[in-house]
Amino acid sequence: MTSDPFGTLRTTLWIGGAPWTGKSTVARLLAARHGLTTYHHDDRARPGAGPVEDAPAGDQLAALLAEFRQRFECALADLRALTSPRPIVAEGRGLRPELVAPLVDSPSRMVVLVPTELFRQHQLRHQSDEPAIPRQRTRLTRDRMLAAQAVRSARELGIRVIEIDGRLDPAGVTDVVADHFHAYLDA
Repeated sequence: MTSDPFGTLRTTLWIGGAPWTGKSTVARLLAARHGLTTYHHDDRARPGAGPVEDAPAGDQLAALLAEFRQRFECALADLRALTSPRPIVAEGRGLRPELVAPLVDSPSRMVVLVPTELFRQHQLRHQSDEPAIPRQRTRLTRDRMLAAQAVRSARELGIRVIEIDGRLDPAGVTDVVADHFHAYLDA
């Protein structure tokens, strides 16, 4: 277990998952509604170069997961140093279930958001900064693999997976997440 002298890590609420799911938006809305402090993991500077965009999707996934492990250590240091009178909600695609689970007092302190395939396709069609088609396909494949890995890990660890299909707007998704975290939000 990682050192957590003030219990910050153990009591943080965690939102992880795949790209395309609105994790940052949900965390911001949840924080505004319930007086939480947000920590946006994906905003943190990357210590490494990250995956090579021209590499095969499987290689990109392996590089990305290794990067997530490295960046997670930085996130833990950030969270330990974060002083807030309010509870903390941490979000980011790099907050993987297998990394978070050993830190929390209950798997119900985390949710994993993943897009359905139809929602992913919708997001892709409406993305403004579309990369070149071959890179786009590789990134899409990598993101699918990343989501599948997060789902497998979450289910093995008893962490709730919420599929984002576009039927709920961000406020509606936040309602679902808030309902999941209700015991910690009302405390």
